[in-house]
This record gives sequence, C-alpha cells and structure tokens, in this order.
Amino acid sequence: MDEDTPVSEGDAGFGIGAVSRRLGIPAPTLRTWNLRYGLGPSRRSPGGHRRYGAADVRRLAEMKRLIATGLVPAEAARLALSLPDTPPPPASPTLSAAPSPTPPPTGGRSGARPAVAALARAAIMLDGRAVSGLIEETLSARGVVWTWEHLVLPAFDTVCRDQDETGTGIDAEHLLSGHLQAALHRLAGDVPPRADDRPVLLACAEEEQHSLPVHALAAALAERGVQTRVLGARTPYGALAHAMRRLGPAAVFVWSQRAATGDTAPLADLPHVRPACQVVIGGLGWLGPTPSGVIRVSTLPDAVACVMSTLI
Repeated sequence: MDEDTPVSEGDAGFGIGAVSRRLGIPAPTLRTWNLRYGLGPSRRSPGGHRRYGAADVRRLAEMKRLIATGLVPAEAARLALSLPDTPPPPASPTLSAAPSPTPPPTGGRSGARPAVAALARAAIMLDGRAVSGLIEETLSARGVVWTWEHLVLPAFDTVCRDQDETGTGIDAEHLLSGHLQAALHRLAGDVPPRADDRPVLLACAEEEQHSLPVHALAAALAERGVQTRVLGARTPYGALAHAMRRLGPAAVFVWSQRAATGDTAPLADLPHVRPACQVVIGGLGWLGPTPSGVIRVSTLPDAVACVMSTLI
C-alpha cells in the first residue's frame, strides 16, 4: 500500500504513541528511524493523520530485535525493511521453517539443558570453582543475553525448587549469585572510557536488594560498547536524582523485583536533564500506572534493545 493511501476508520492503524508503548521504543527514536531509515508509518487515517500499519509495527519490532543482537542500526534497518507486508503462513510440522536473518546460537534452548543441570548441581554442591567455570565459559561462547535467558534463569529455578523440596539450599543460591555477579562485573568494566559518551545509569529501586538483573544489563550493554554506571541495590531516589544531574546519562534503568519496592510514583519526580534522558523500568515489582515518558520492559533482551535505541 502506498504510504499516502487513506484507510478506513476501522483499519486506521496505530499512532506513534501507541507504537512507542507497544514496542518499548521512545517516540523520538521512532521519528529518527523514520527520517534516517524509512521505517515509518505507511498509512493515513480518513482525517489525514499518519498511522503505522501492522506491517510497519512488525518491521519496527524486527529492527529492535536485530539491534539487541548487536547489529548496527543501518544493517538492522535494511533487514527489517526486507520483511514482506504480510507474515508468511506457519510452517508445516513436516517441513523446516526458513532460517531467520539472525539465527539463534546452535543448539538453542535444548542445547542449554545439560549446562543448566551442571550449573545447578555445582551450586547445590557449593563447588564455586565449577560454578565460575561454567558461567565464564558460557558468557565467552554465547554472550550475556543468551547466558542469562538460557542458563542463569533456569539454573536459579532449579536451585529454588530444590530449596522448596528440601527446606535448605539458601547457601547454594547465594554462592551462585556471588559468582555470577563477579563475572558480570568483570564484563561491565571492560569498556574503555570515552569523554564524548553519555553513560547509562543503572539502579535498583529504593529498598530493593535484588540487584543481579541490573548487573546483567550492565554487562550486556558493555558487550555493545556502552558505558554504564551501576548504583546497585537500595538506591534512594534522591541519590538517583543527584547522579542524573551530575552525569547527564543517556538513559536510566531502575529495577524492582518486589511489590514492596515497586511504587511508580517517585519516578515522576526524577529530574528532567538536558540533553533528554530516557527512564526505563523493569521487574515484576512495579505497581500503579507507569508515569508519562517512562518505558517499562519485561525481559533482558527488551531492556537491551530499549536502551540501545536511545543511543542512536
């Protein structure tokens, strides 16, 4: 469909705000992608307003996904624009689906199962050397996002199930957390400082003690050459605001794992720094409406893609 073709009111597509909320991509970034790469709205409502159609939204989602894998934006845009207007029909169970532009690592999720069992077993046996070795080896081979999604989270699930069944094992969880955080911290510190870079500021909500996801995001961003500053657990909002004014970050990520720490109201009082800074929140703890201008993400890949989109 030509981008200037009006559509019926019932098929008017999505405005830029709706697409921003749906995909977790800031509206200014969507405008930049439209101007720079041609990834913009291809429809018009009967009233003449530009609207994103379903195909436009799919291409933007693919652009976001490809950037999260480490592709430069220009290449990600080229691949996203190559998607057809309509998605292909589901592959027959008897046929192999066509490969995606960026296929997953060989083995996929099923390839992680032996490693998950080995890591959980090493943690339960309090074998710190084996835990560190498995984590470091997988980070080196697969990267932070894959390791987090397919090794770390399933291993923690196994360790926690063992706790539920035996009534013991908190020591295993602590040992696993400690060695993982050490490995992630080393990765996050590998980015050489550049005077012209605006860092990304990462913190836990006030009184939130679970900080591993923050360290995972810092390490994943470091793999992409992004400078971060990690304030860590239990960051008072006053301290976060002071750091924002002092550093002028490109983005701020705040994590809340527990409902007791997830009041969204203080987010509205964070300072508006210049140049503009995107606030992103993650975790299951957040309660209440998300303040205007704040983007909420639910997974580590989404958090990486959202933060990377602010740096373009």
